[in-house]
Amino acid sequence: MLLFAGLGNPDPKHANNRHNVGFKLIDALNKNFGLSKQKPKFKGLLTNGQVQDNKVIVVKPLTFMNNSGMCIREITDYHRIKTNNIFVFHDDMDIEIGKIKTKNGGSSGGHNGIKSIDDSIGTDYNRIRIGIGHPGDKELVDKHVLNDFTEEEKIIIDQVIKKIFKNINLLIEKKLDDFTSKSNQ
Repeated sequence: MLLFAGLGNPDPKHANNRHNVGFKLIDALNKNFGLSKQKPKFKGLLTNGQVQDNKVIVVKPLTFMNNSGMCIREITDYHRIKTNNIFVFHDDMDIEIGKIKTKNGGSSGGHNGIKSIDDSIGTDYNRIRIGIGHPGDKELVDKHVLNDFTEEEKIIIDQVIKKIFKNINLLIEKKLDDFTSKSNQ
């Protein structure tokens, strides 16, 4: 069994924020793969079904970004999901908008949602980092991540999501370098 988690903030005012790109991806994934209707469970909105012949649980934590690990921990404990079968989709300011980087393990890089997950389950899970670009000034970071995507950025992010779906088999097979390379073409 695999767990796909998208990070974001559940308040409707954050729905189109850059910080919610993980939620945006999960909503598109549910629709694209015809997964079950979202239902609240384990401090998140869960769906389940099949993606590329693999049983998956898909979640948007409802704990707000900084406490995402609580939700992930409850799901992994209940379903006994190995950490290397967890795929977390999240925003990354240090990556150009529209680019993707993947890795297993590593540091949080200052991302509070990732830090919460690291603290809850360790670091041996797969991270799909979706670039949202940097505002150029450290003082503007909070405003940048909590502001909505521009219309041009929305188009770029929609294209990124399509590329992720096109190459999801590589992600599931944990061929992270191949997935990254093909998704950035």
